[in-house]
Amino acid sequence: MFTLSELWSGGERQGSYKLLKPWWEVFMDYLLVLMLMVSILAGTLQLSRDGVVCVPVHSSSINYSSPMEPVSDFIFRSTPESPKIPVKGRRTNLDFQQYIYISQVCYHEALPWYSRFLPYVTLLHTLVLMASGCFWFHFPLTSARIEHFLSLLAKCCESPWTTRALSLTAKLDTRFSETEQAVQPKVQVTSSYKTRKSSLDSGTDSPLLAETDSPVLPVDRELARALFERVRRFRAHCESSDVIYKVYTAQTVFKVLKFILIVSYTTPLLGSISFSHICQPRSYALTGYSIFHCSHSLSSVLRKLMQAYVLLLFLFGLLGIYALSWIFHKSLRQYSFQSLREKGSMLDVPDLHNDLAFLLHMADQYDPLLAQRLSVFLSPVSETRLLEESLERRWGADRLRSMITSDQQGRSLLQLVALPRLPAALFTFSQLEVLKLELIGDAKLTAQISNMTTLREMHLYHCTASVEPAALQHLQEHLETLHLTFTQAAEIPVWIYSLRGLQELHLTGRLSNEGGMGRGWVLGSLRQLRHLRVLVLRGMLQKVPGELSELAGSLLKLEIYNEGTRILVLAGLRRLTGLAEVQLQGCQLERLPSALLALTGLRSLDLQHNSLRTLEELLGLQHLRRLSCLRLAHNHVLALPASVGVLRSLELLDLAHNQLQNLPLALFTLHKLRRLLLAGNLLEELPAEIGALKLLSELDLSANRLERLPKELFESCVELRNLNVLNNSLGSLPAGFGGLTQLSRLDLRGNSLEELPVELGCCFGLRGGGLLVENWLLHTLPRQVRDVLQQPSSCPSSEPPSRPNSDCFPTFSAAQWSFHSALESRI
Repeated sequence: MFTLSELWSGGERQGSYKLLKPWWEVFMDYLLVLMLMVSILAGTLQLSRDGVVCVPVHSSSINYSSPMEPVSDFIFRSTPESPKIPVKGRRTNLDFQQYIYISQVCYHEALPWYSRFLPYVTLLHTLVLMASGCFWFHFPLTSARIEHFLSLLAKCCESPWTTRALSLTAKLDTRFSETEQAVQPKVQVTSSYKTRKSSLDSGTDSPLLAETDSPVLPVDRELARALFERVRRFRAHCESSDVIYKVYTAQTVFKVLKFILIVSYTTPLLGSISFSHICQPRSYALTGYSIFHCSHSLSSVLRKLMQAYVLLLFLFGLLGIYALSWIFHKSLRQYSFQSLREKGSMLDVPDLHNDLAFLLHMADQYDPLLAQRLSVFLSPVSETRLLEESLERRWGADRLRSMITSDQQGRSLLQLVALPRLPAALFTFSQLEVLKLELIGDAKLTAQISNMTTLREMHLYHCTASVEPAALQHLQEHLETLHLTFTQAAEIPVWIYSLRGLQELHLTGRLSNEGGMGRGWVLGSLRQLRHLRVLVLRGMLQKVPGELSELAGSLLKLEIYNEGTRILVLAGLRRLTGLAEVQLQGCQLERLPSALLALTGLRSLDLQHNSLRTLEELLGLQHLRRLSCLRLAHNHVLALPASVGVLRSLELLDLAHNQLQNLPLALFTLHKLRRLLLAGNLLEELPAEIGALKLLSELDLSANRLERLPKELFESCVELRNLNVLNNSLGSLPAGFGGLTQLSRLDLRGNSLEELPVELGCCFGLRGGGLLVENWLLHTLPRQVRDVLQQPSSCPSSEPPSRPNSDCFPTFSAAQWSFHSALESRI
């Protein structure tokens, strides 16, 4: 139900609704008020004074033979004058109560319904018309949008940023007009628009990007940023439907139909409102008369009031018909700022659609300047300028300088996360070497990047990066490493393929065939990267692209992390004969790829985190005479074949986290082997032939089932520096530890040892935490040995000191030194 204040437009909840009332709506509201007053006046008169006055008609006095003579004239005709008694009227023999009774009966029986109820009907119609006039302001699907629009419009008009932008635009337009008149007085508006549009595209002559002398306070700037976001969301919400347009059109059609209905039955009835009426009540037994003549006292006033009502209604209907013609003859679901563009201002304001366009059309009927003020917050250039000022204030040179750190290589590094765009102060750091940009909405690299002469590495993590031509030329000459993270391959910027000086490229994202790599256009452009040495791909490939062959002359290292997706085709590797390092992880490989046999210059092969079960193809690797590093950890290898012995140049072999139960003797013929990693297998015994690996410096046997270690390991592998036997089943350690003078790390935790050999005191490299063992087991050593092992490792040489007062043992007592000398001679 609508309250009376809601039905009456003068009592609307928000006076700002008048911004959406065109001139015809205002006139229609005034007409409705007048129609309401006429209806209320007629109804009030009818309630307070309405009634009929009835007199009886003598049947004997009626001359029915003369039909042309009205009954009323016959009744009121004067009787023959009596010479004796003056005539005072006809005696009826009725008392006052009988007259009242007859008047009441005849009011309901003789008076037509429209004479009794027409004021009330017109009042009801007026209320319905008033309700339909403001229906779109109160309908649930439209009222929220209208109130939100009016709130945004008010904030846009009050914002200092609006005043600044419009004043600056006006100054620029005036200046442009003066120059235009001086050079060419008769230039057409269309040519002016084209000139300004081209200048906008070049980014050099935008009214909102020019400088101004009127500063905006930081608080107002933050409010303007929030208002830009609100306008953007409201636009997306309103342009998704046209419910306001449909509701307003429906209520206008309803008002016109209502007007036609009222006029169609009210106009004929006005002529039927008469003053006199004949009444024939069934009251002869009560009064002695069967016919009465009645007069309606308000008939003339009521007729005039209803005529005035119909006249007002006719004007109301004409306005409604005009509104309908305006709705159907004008495209109200599209709004263009063409007038602003023709004036040379706000060239970038987009056209609007659906409900937002309709609301602006309605606001234009009130004041066209309202749309111009709203256009400030629809302009991308205006928002760009605001963001630039905010960034310049919040992300100045001092703040950015305080964020610069150093990476592991000691290079200066700056990381920026979740900024709308790059601050201008960033391009002033000439000593910056590494730049990381993450989640930057508009990472535009301008020509000012040429000031960053030492920039060599850049990271782009989900950034929409664009480059100006001058900036691209600088990057082509100086940038060496680029890390790019994206979601789909189509998001890769095209300009990165022209970085001819790039040496290392990391691509992280979805690189499946559906993403475009299988068709070749993503990696096909890498042919321009003539100096590329390292290529790292982190994605879901189904094959190694054949387009990589175009990099065969420069590419030295290829890394593919496939996140568990099976690579079906590896033939693309055959043409990369210059590769020195290949890393294929998470590719679900079950056998060694045959394509590797063509890489005769290969030095390092990493096939970790795959599904290898057999290594029978190792024999085919004998042609890779330069292969020195082979990593096969985290696979399902059950046995190591004897053909591993053909890899004579191997220096590192990683077979950790497989299912090996024994080791072939051919493994110990690899005399160049320096690092042997066998952690996480099922080994129960280590062959004594391990002593043949004279150059072995690291041996990892953790998480196996070893119960003893061969003495040859300690007698022959004198270069051993790192020995890890964590989580095995060792019950004792053999003698000979004293010969491992290079040993700097020994992990004995998680075994079944009962004591430690005293010879550990001669392993000077274990001082300062190099020995990892349980505390209780450490106390099985003599105190003097524990003191030796607990000394800080500060001596640069691994040889024992020759004098008791050596700087390497500043805290040794005479007794401790005597014990140490005796222990050394015993060994």
